[in-house]
Amino acid sequence: MYEYHKLTPQQRLELVQERLKRGFPPHSPPHPIQIEGFYLLTIACYQHQKILNNSSRRQQLLNLLFEKCIHEAIDIRGWVILVNHYHLLVYLPNLSILTSIFKAIHGVTSYQWNLEDNQRGRKVWYRFSDRAIRSERHYYTTLNYIHYNPVKHNYVNSPYDWLESSVHWYLEEKGREWLRDSWVKYPVRDCGKGWDD
Repeated sequence: MYEYHKLTPQQRLELVQERLKRGFPPHSPPHPIQIEGFYLLTIACYQHQKILNNSSRRQQLLNLLFEKCIHEAIDIRGWVILVNHYHLLVYLPNLSILTSIFKAIHGVTSYQWNLEDNQRGRKVWYRFSDRAIRSERHYYTTLNYIHYNPVKHNYVNSPYDWLESSVHWYLEEKGREWLRDSWVKYPVRDCGKGWDD
């Protein structure tokens, strides 16, 4: 979405035509795989605005996500909530149930945060994108990617320094050695390599 704004009018037209030719929506993320399974979900604030700029908002969002997902039998396996986007590693019975869940959560949070910021009418959220998990390696590399995301974006020096992340749950449940071994076996530098082969 953000690269689109940098394109010339002709490049934009060609990009939209290519997306339509492939059966994708012209301006929103496609959801080509819709089967039961594990997915990486990425949800961004509109134009990457830093609306989740305090821990209480990030925690509120996380609580709402768990509340709604448990109700819909969605198993959240990994998460990180950052200042302008968040990632979830989930097991979904059906991808189509996400629309109503995100609509409910994002509607409540948008209304509340816009009131708090005196920004009535501001667009807070953009559509979600998904990536079907294809293998055990893809799963654990994705989990490590999620945990490393606050470091990648220069918010902290260590994944353990970011509070709204599942790294703390894994540390408590599996231990530091398990996390370290997973990091060595499934490094983030390989994130995306060969998954579509």
